[in-house]
Amino acid sequence: MGDTEGTNGKILEMARQEFLEKGFQDASLRTIVRKAGVTTGAFYRYYPTKEALFEALVKPHADQVISLLDQGIGQIQSMTPREQTDAMTQVTADYMDRILDYVYDHYDSFKLLICQAAGTVYENFLHELVEHEVKATYQYMEALKSMGHPVPSLDEGLCHMISSGLFSGMFEMVVHDMNQEDARRRIIQLREFHTGGWERILGVAFQKREGNEEIPERSEAENPGS
Repeated sequence: MGDTEGTNGKILEMARQEFLEKGFQDASLRTIVRKAGVTTGAFYRYYPTKEALFEALVKPHADQVISLLDQGIGQIQSMTPREQTDAMTQVTADYMDRILDYVYDHYDSFKLLICQAAGTVYENFLHELVEHEVKATYQYMEALKSMGHPVPSLDEGLCHMISSGLFSGMFEMVVHDMNQEDARRRIIQLREFHTGGWERILGVAFQKREGNEEIPERSEAENPGS
């Protein structure tokens, strides 16, 4: 069993390096197999395809971020309509903080997921996050209507554009290899911009996050996660 785990670990490590350097489409299974010190036949006993190998590296982390988002959405939806408006800023800030910390704890996996996944189902990862957010947005608008609050007619395309701007902007931290605290500072400001826009469109006033949320000062460090 130890040899099996050791061999699989070597394959995954060599695959991680190859995918990070070349991306999924240009990565060479031959190179991965050679550097892992296994035969092609042995490799296929672990992973039937290059896609399965890439998935082994990124799926647990993609699933966890989606789970963190869904936990935040679920927390909001468990509240009364009035409570949802009052808690929206706090809950959104909390789940975005958890996502940011998780990303930097597993940075290479997200570099693969965001930057090197072209040609796999995971190239649509951000789109999946957006779809969850758009659905939650419509459910919140229904909650507002149930209180008699006038809600403008918003087509799904606009909601998708707004949510896409949020998540694409957030994951610029990976695209541009931002230092974690610089990313945190920028995401706080991105969230405030996003919140202000929704307040204007929906005619609501979200409560500020509990306590004084200070924006971290700009860091001189360049290495992600440092």
